[in-house]
Formats: sequence, structure tokens, C-alpha cells
Amino acid sequence: MKNIISKIFPATFLLFIALAGCESDFLDITPTDRIAETTLIADSSLFEDFVINRYLGVRLQNKEGEGTNPGFGRGFEYALWSALTDESMYTNDDNTWLIQRGQLSPENLGIAGTIWGRSYRSIRECNYALSILPDVEISESSRTRLEAELKFIRAYRYFDLVRNYGEVVLLGDKVYGLGDDFSDGEIYEKSGLSDGVDYVVAQLTEAASDLPSTYTSTWEKGRATKGAALALKARMLLYDASPLYNDGGSVTSKWTVAAAAAKAVMDLNIYSLYSDYGSLFLSEDNDESIFSRYYVTGARHVCLEIAYGPNGYGGWGGVTPFQNLVDAYEMSNGLPIDDASSGYDDQNPYVNRDPRFYATILYDGAEYRGREVETFIPGGKDSKDGSSNWNTSKTGYYLRKWMDDDNPIDNPWNVAGLQPWPYIRYAEVLLSYAEAQNEAVGPDQSVYDAIDEIRERAGMPDLPTGLSQSEMRDRIRNERQVELAFEEHRYYDVRRWMTADVVENEPGYGIRITKDGDSYTYERTVALTGRSFETQHYWLPIPREEILASDNQLEQNPNY
Repeated sequence: MKNIISKIFPATFLLFIALAGCESDFLDITPTDRIAETTLIADSSLFEDFVINRYLGVRLQNKEGEGTNPGFGRGFEYALWSALTDESMYTNDDNTWLIQRGQLSPENLGIAGTIWGRSYRSIRECNYALSILPDVEISESSRTRLEAELKFIRAYRYFDLVRNYGEVVLLGDKVYGLGDDFSDGEIYEKSGLSDGVDYVVAQLTEAASDLPSTYTSTWEKGRATKGAALALKARMLLYDASPLYNDGGSVTSKWTVAAAAAKAVMDLNIYSLYSDYGSLFLSEDNDESIFSRYYVTGARHVCLEIAYGPNGYGGWGGVTPFQNLVDAYEMSNGLPIDDASSGYDDQNPYVNRDPRFYATILYDGAEYRGREVETFIPGGKDSKDGSSNWNTSKTGYYLRKWMDDDNPIDNPWNVAGLQPWPYIRYAEVLLSYAEAQNEAVGPDQSVYDAIDEIRERAGMPDLPTGLSQSEMRDRIRNERQVELAFEEHRYYDVRRWMTADVVENEPGYGIRITKDGDSYTYERTVALTGRSFETQHYWLPIPREEILASDNQLEQNPNY
């Protein structure tokens, strides 16, 4: 067997596997577009392949699954999930602007429209595999591990449903078929938010007890481990303790449980921070990765260097950071830029900043591929005055994170697009522990230790001592923003904190840099107009087609 993600069956396999064995009344033929259930049960290797493929989902809309099918989240597929937040915008829209502008509706969810369908399809596939697993001819140890993997995958899909929709339908282990009678409406009854959280936590607890701590074979890289299950459990419990899940309030006992869950991952003593933040995102083998998506040449993702690179280099300028995110990076002395003593100069704004800024964002004057980036006007090669100006950043910035300078920008196909995508990494666990512990007991030494460990890796000074709980909360939230930028956390963080009604109603700012001889003038501009967020947007609407398919028995989320 090859690397986990290179083992992709055609989509027809996913559709017809449960229908195998159907016979024609007038023809006795062996179908070639499906695999019989008896074959799946008798061939343990084939069954394991089926389980491996559950780490992937079917492609349901355009610009999903470049090279390989989608996994858990948007990943590298053109518009990153960050393009729905105050982190960035997607230059060519790709169904992101309607979410930025608060135009979400059950009829049009933009790039968020596939989560419901893909999740429940995957849940059914996991339930099907679990239903036949007892009959598969395989060793008991392998059976136990595969059952744990399937529970992990199913729990991840439910986690994605809960964090996006709130109350969702819990199907248990039942495998529904097209011939089932759905008239009683049971399949459309949503469970309470706490029920969904409890189910995810219980499934991950069970999975963790039977998953290995590590895998020995390189082709197994990317499969669920004990640490992955415990870390996802910690994330779910962190969300559950947050204001959105508690009617805007705070429950100390929940924060205590969330802190303990994150600490359980830390106490495994398996994971540690990678030495260099900048090269972390190009590294396939490091102790910071808890659960990641890996790629191979024949099944790569979209080639980042051309998709997100500056137009003056031949790139398409896809995901472009907002000034809102740039402003979140502290000065190298550890002070925020709005502190009068920080040394920040808005007419020389890119000097002495948090090193993570330089590893994450390309700005005017940044060294990149043998020259300095030029977003200034007039005449900047990476501005609207440069080549391919339809790919020019509207914010004045481009993405640096994940960019591999060894990959070509021109004609990158079949040689680029191999950078791993981090679903969960150890820095997130430390941040989760610090947040939960601070909310539970205040900023004790363990909170400082967790945050300072991350800052020291980045080359930043430790936090100042004597912070209040509120001050520490603000520092932790800012630390999450800059440490986890573009990794699909910001969208959910500002919602679970219930700060989205503030930050997502701010304009999406950019920078206009005007060059006059050797002088430069920096002017803040609005790059994306009309950004808007309303209360109902804390949860996604259930797609209208799903409501109609249930004969209107499935209850829509409030205010849609």
C-alpha cells in the first residue's frame, strides 16, 4: 500500500458499495462499477482501504479537491477558510464575498455549502463499515484499531457539523438505505447542542483508548492516533466551554474540563514545538504535528505558489491578508502596535515586528525569490501597475505561509503542491490549555508557561507578569490569531467567543503605498466593502435543499 492519500477509489465506489449485490431479473452479469459486500468482508486489505478512504470526502462543488478529494475542512483548495474572516479575502471571490458581506442564506451558502451533505455522507459510510466490521476476516487487534479509526472519523464529521450548525441530527450506528421509511420524521429530529458535544466527546474517548500512539510504517502517516483523538476532544470541549455554547455566559466547570482535556495531550509527552516557525509548514516529519493531511505527487493539492503568489511573479494572488491581521502582530519587543511606547511607526510599519509576521505575510519590501516585493504605486511589479493586474492583491499583501521557494511558480503541475495541511498541531493544544485554564482559575504559572513556550519558539519575549484574567484573555486571543493564522481557526474562534458581531462588522482593510522618489506614504484603505455579520450568522443555515428533501420536517436554524 502507498501513502494514505494516494489510495483513492472512484466516487462511484462510494455511492455503490452499499448497493452491491443487486441483481437484474433478466441479466446475470457481474457489475464492474461496484464491489460486492461479500468481497469487502472477505478481503481485509480491501476493507482497510475502504477505511483509509473515509479520511477523504466526495467533491461536491467547484474548486474542491484539486488533485485529491477534500478532507476535514477547506484546506488548500483555492479559497482558504480564512477568506471568510478578518484574516484575508480571496481576490477572485470564488463564493466567499457573500459570506463576508453577511448575505448567507439557506439557498446560497457559498463555499460553506457542502459541509452538511459531505459530513452526513461520510457518517453513513462509517456506519456502514462499522456494521460489517464484525464479519471481516481480520485479526482482532486490527479489528479493534479499525473500529477506533472509524469512530474517530465519524466523530470528526460530527464535530464539524456541531461547530457549524449547532444543533444537528445524531444518527447513532444506524445505516439508512433508500428503501427505508422516513415518514415518522425520526431521522430529521435535531438533538440539543449539548447532546451533540457529548456524543463527539464520548466517541473520541472510546477511539483514543484503542488507537495507537504512533504508526511504524511511513504509508500509515496521516492516520488517526491516540493523540489526535484526545486533541480533537480537547478542541470540542474548549468550544463547549465558550460563550456561544453557553448562551453568551461562562461555566467554570466546563473550562476546568477543557483544560484537563488539553493537559491530557500534553502529558502524553509525545509532542513538542518544532524549532523554527517559518519552516514548520513545509516539514512533513516533526513532533508538533498531531494530525495532518499529507500529499503525494500523483495526488497533490492546488499548487500554492501559483495560486497565492504575487502577480508580478506570475502568481494568481488568491488569498490576500487584510491589514486587520497585519495589525495584530506585536512589535518584536512584545508590545502591541497601539502602545505608545512600542516603537511602531505607521510610515515604516514592517520593521521590528513579531517574526511570525515575516513568516506569514508578504509585504512591500519583503525579500521573495530574488527580489523585493513591490506593491507600491506607481510602477510596483506586484501592484495593479504590474503584469496580470487582474491578479493583483486588493489588500496590498500576499500570503507567505506554506510557500515553498523550491517549487516553481510557472508550470508547477505534477511537481508542486505537496505541503502538508495541519488539522491539529501541538501549539493549538498549548493555546487551548492556556485559554481554558485562565478562564477556570485565572492566569496561574501554567498559563504563562504554555503561552511563553509558543512565544519563545517564535522569537518573542515572554508575556509581562502580573496580567489580570481579562488582560491574559486578550493576550491569548491575540496569540491564537497570529500563531494559527490561515489554519481555519479564526472563523470559529470569533464565533465561539461571540466577538464576531464586532470584528466581522469591521471593514476589510488594506494598505495603499505611494512611492515618490525615495519616499513612501502608507495609507489605510478599505479592500473589501460591505463586510457584515448578524446574530443568526453565528451558526450556518441548513441548506434549503436538505430542508426540502426532508419534506420540511428538518428544522431550520433560527432567523433564516
